[in-house]
Amino acid sequence: MNADKKHKSRIEEGDCKELIKELGDNSVDLILSDIPYGIGMDDWDVLHANTNSAYMGSSPAQTKAGAVFKKRGKPINGWSKADKKIPKEYYEWCLSWADDWHRVLKPGGSVFIFAGRRLGHRCVSALEDTGFSFKDSLAWIRPRAPHRAQRISVVYERRNDTKNSKKWGGWRVGNLRPVFEPILWFTKPYRVGTTIADNVLDYGVGAFNEDALTRYVKRPDNVLRIGPAPNEGGLHQTQKPVELMKILIELTTQPGQVVLDPFVGSGTTVIAAAETNRIGIGYELDERYAKIAKERLVDTTNKLNRPL
Repeated sequence: MNADKKHKSRIEEGDCKELIKELGDNSVDLILSDIPYGIGMDDWDVLHANTNSAYMGSSPAQTKAGAVFKKRGKPINGWSKADKKIPKEYYEWCLSWADDWHRVLKPGGSVFIFAGRRLGHRCVSALEDTGFSFKDSLAWIRPRAPHRAQRISVVYERRNDTKNSKKWGGWRVGNLRPVFEPILWFTKPYRVGTTIADNVLDYGVGAFNEDALTRYVKRPDNVLRIGPAPNEGGLHQTQKPVELMKILIELTTQPGQVVLDPFVGSGTTVIAAAETNRIGIGYELDERYAKIAKERLVDTTNKLNRPL
């Protein structure tokens, strides 16, 4: 890594799988990232080789919904043999970057991943196979969530099937309101023959700061109920609250330590790192979001009256 980058918060535009190679071994204290879920939310969230033409289309209900769920994903049972490979391809995609995550993270360091409910288990398997330990799954409870489960009776109404429309009143197609999102918590194993207490002295990571957590929430539970601040949001489809990221950062790191987000999106993780006096590094492939993230970082450092 260039000397002028070493102690600076920054957003870098480009492929995270290439940019991370500039970081030295055992140089990062925490990796915190809201990675793509692989469920086809948008083009950047298509992480498989299936070219089925029906994928990423839209239904009348999705068109009516507007900005939310405007493109169609795959039904869980799939339309073809290729569809059924999507979970395995997501696992392989996670494997493609997990080795470098393991390399740059300090022994005992934590990884927090927002990985979605449907394919999160594939992410767990990929990181375990890479050498990480799966510590826990936290629950983030959102105060608001869209609910687009279509009434199946409406389908029958369009078919002029009055009998079944009445019979199946109250039944819906889709999922329950998605107020819960898992946060996967991994750690990099510490050296054989030592303890967590030894590792904390050697590397400054490995324990968690309960006092820091309870400054945000009443109890040190693994369920976090955090909503966005007023006027926060609208910069990215999957934008998370800054306060939520600050909790995870302060839970596992100390001021001055390095927080990495390889899929930084609109920059929330790096903003939270700056506000908690950590060094934040964010990578973003999309030029639009990289620009937003850089502008947010400059605004934040100006408000904090602190250099990058």
